[in-house]
Amino acid sequence: MTRRALILIEGHTRGNGLLYVHAARRLGLHPITLSADPTQYDYLSSGSFEVIRVDTDNLDALIHECSRLQGAYDIAGITGFAGGDDESVYATVGKLCRHFDLPGPNPASVERCCSKFVQRQLLAEARVPQPAYRLAANATEVESFATEIGLPVILKPAVGGGSSGVRLCRNVDELTEHTAYLLGGAHIWRSSPRILVEEYAQGPYYSTDIMGNEVIGIAAAEFGQPPHFVFRETTFPALLTGDERKRIADVSLSCLRALGLGWGPSNIEFRWTKLGPVVIEVNPRLSGSPDPQLVQAAYGIDLVTEHIKLVIGEEWDLRRRHSHTAAARKLIPDREGILDWITGDSRASVVSGVVEVKFYVEPKTPIFRKGDYRDCIGHVIAASPNRARTESVLQRAVDLIEWSITPFPGTFIGPQSSRTSRG
Repeated sequence: MTRRALILIEGHTRGNGLLYVHAARRLGLHPITLSADPTQYDYLSSGSFEVIRVDTDNLDALIHECSRLQGAYDIAGITGFAGGDDESVYATVGKLCRHFDLPGPNPASVERCCSKFVQRQLLAEARVPQPAYRLAANATEVESFATEIGLPVILKPAVGGGSSGVRLCRNVDELTEHTAYLLGGAHIWRSSPRILVEEYAQGPYYSTDIMGNEVIGIAAAEFGQPPHFVFRETTFPALLTGDERKRIADVSLSCLRALGLGWGPSNIEFRWTKLGPVVIEVNPRLSGSPDPQLVQAAYGIDLVTEHIKLVIGEEWDLRRRHSHTAAARKLIPDREGILDWITGDSRASVVSGVVEVKFYVEPKTPIFRKGDYRDCIGHVIAASPNRARTESVLQRAVDLIEWSITPFPGTFIGPQSSRTSRG
């Protein structure tokens, strides 16, 4: 009997990739990863999973490889990951699914979302509430549009993800500095350099996790210190009134209609301003780790498994098994240098109520602060039926984790710093 295979395009460095290969195996599928550089994903280097090296930016090459695999496997489905700052992979997944007549996302809808400017235009046409925005091609336009909108503003690449290149500019000096960074060659562009200048929407941050047209949950999150937007803590569910939940859910579904989404997973980010919820970004995919683990801990819904079921044409089950409070804390160093050691994971893991402790790095790893998702070196997840207990358990576990970083030569360390940090 021919084995049923799940094709995974690329991997995911922060957890989702491993979740998918394990879930595929639990469903009786043989996961096969196609990647341009498998070495960038730690879990694929173990030799436990089938990996094929192929240029994943070349659709014809992917079609050829999948056609070859059909000689040995029954390809049940194809999916993949929009990892880090490259959102284009998921659009390629949609094109492959169309070619092989398999269930998958609409590639045109995904591509519209990959352009933050096009996304903004479509949301504006649908009268979805969002910050004021302009698209700039050079430093002169950035300065002009920032003056028009009014400082502070957000500068971000028009294409990209993971908060890469995104910065709050509170004054002219910061605006000039970040514009020079984005246009001066330091930032890696995956398309023609275009900068989105956006009004700074101030207020609590929320995000919705959606499967199909069903809002699974609404999370609240906090960021580290500005001017960057590095997630520090995420909690499911957010503390909202019934009316606030409904308003966020209604705007979320309006986004799906405006962008032609509604198949599979999506994630929508908001700020709650004095005008109510305004959309910061629509992601036409499953949100990154640890959000899937949080949803499972909070509601008993395994979004990864249910997504795979949809991909292979089976019926999913999005019923809640329970209603707990789940929270994750990201581990973020306060300096650059060489990671001497990191410890406490085994102690934190056995604290009652802790769901997961994961380190993304190993000792002797160089630590560079980028002001985006790459700044995080690990996370801790806790859950319980009680919000106060979840918060207490999470803090207790985080307090057990320590690391030491030796600064790079020539780096100044202020008098309040020490070599040992806690999460």
